[in-house]
Amino acid sequence: MDAFTAGLLQRIRAAETDLTRARETGDDFLAEVEQGELDDLHRLAAEHGVEIHASSV
Repeated sequence: MDAFTAGLLQRIRAAETDLTRARETGDDFLAEVEQGELDDLHRLAAEHGVEIHASSV
């Protein structure tokens, strides 16, 4: 796995964790921000052929 892929997957895991935390604490604004970040990261992964395994989010 190259550095780009590893970094992208790490950012996706972090965004998923942050999104879960925002939802659990009822922070709707932060949840929207994190969902947007996660959507962007998934788009970037798709554009570069990086496979994302299903997550719990």
